[in-house]
Amino acid sequence: MRTAIGVDLGGSHVSAAVVSEDGAIRSQHEEDLEDLRFESVIAALDATIGAAIKEAGDVAGIGIGSPGNIDAATGAVLYSPNFGWKDVPLGTTLRAKFAHPVFVANDARCATLGEYTFGTGKGTKDFVLLTLGTGIGGGIIAGGELLLGHKWGAGEIGHHQIRPNDGFVCSCGKIGCFEAQASGTGLIRHAFAVAPSFPRSPLLDTTREKLSSKKIRKAAQAGDGHALAAWKNFTADLSIGLANIIAFVNPEVIALGGGVSSANEFILDAVRPTVDLLTTMVPRGTTQIVVATLGNNAGQIGAATMALRGGLKAVDAVAV
Repeated sequence: MRTAIGVDLGGSHVSAAVVSEDGAIRSQHEEDLEDLRFESVIAALDATIGAAIKEAGDVAGIGIGSPGNIDAATGAVLYSPNFGWKDVPLGTTLRAKFAHPVFVANDARCATLGEYTFGTGKGTKDFVLLTLGTGIGGGIIAGGELLLGHKWGAGEIGHHQIRPNDGFVCSCGKIGCFEAQASGTGLIRHAFAVAPSFPRSPLLDTTREKLSSKKIRKAAQAGDGHALAAWKNFTADLSIGLANIIAFVNPEVIALGGGVSSANEFILDAVRPTVDLLTTMVPRGTTQIVVATLGNNAGQIGAATMALRGGLKAVDAVAV
């Protein structure tokens, strides 16, 4: 069975996995990033990919999932605000280091490919993955094809505005982006927005820097009034964005991944009825909203799948 190396390039670490063509991870290798300078990242990639190749033996290719706007043809990172990169030749640099084909794509699009091929999207033709973490990443499968867009920007679901007049300021500079309102960071913002109504809330014993979305969610599940108020506003905004996605692309399945989705039925029970109410031009109830199943491995599996298929072509072009 063929294998490929799937790499997830994050803000604090690099992880490379040996992945077989059935989507199984055979081994993983991880390296912390000391800083985000291009030279430092390349050194970490060199170490993790090199270790994975030694263990894998015969490798069909190397797939890299990187944050930012990626030229899928060359593997150049055109713009990555998280890394402070602009026009960085990531693909070219790695091809010079390894005697294997190297493919680079946006990390969220890689995760979408992984979840579509081996997770909750398997068997569908129209599928959307949302990763709910510090921000909101995503990807869209339409008619069995991963959408890349004219300049590889398709799938930036987190940056459509849902509250342009009264929302939170997004990291991109706009007001009320889906990401600003309905990410893990958005949940924390909602908690502080409603805090004046709960002056004795235990959540306020934690500073803004240390209050986590996980802590708020667990408090809401335990019945804390402050956390429940924040959770209500958070899931209302999440529902607006999900209903918009249904209107935009009419997927069969929307999968929620990322840290916030670990709430499982607690988040699904909150959003499904509201999404149905907000859905108009598409038959209600025909889009399934589920929790993604591949977790943090989706990006590596998708990146390896990209390498096995020779790039981000139509995702059904090669049988698995």
